[in-house]
Amino acid sequence: MCLGIPGRIVAVTDEARQMAMAEVSGVRREVNVACVASGPLETLVGRWALIHVGFAMALIDEDEAAATLEALRELGEAQEALEAMAAGDAALGERA
Repeated sequence: MCLGIPGRIVAVTDEARQMAMAEVSGVRREVNVACVASGPLETLVGRWALIHVGFAMALIDEDEAAATLEALRELGEAQEALEAMAAGDAALGERA
């Protein structure tokens, strides 16, 4: 399963290599935008994209980006709760 994380393209870093800087939840990372470029790369600045292993895979709108980020936060919280439950079960099992 592939998971794309929403990120906003904030700058073009290397036009020849089709590279841009994306900001994902406050962290900046250089990504390849070849999959989403359909004109001058400058037109991508300010746009949201789904980022996967260093590539912008698809352009999305701001509402979809916000909804996806919220779902990912909720999944993270659910994972933390499951891990805490598993740790609690393991601790109870050790006492038995």
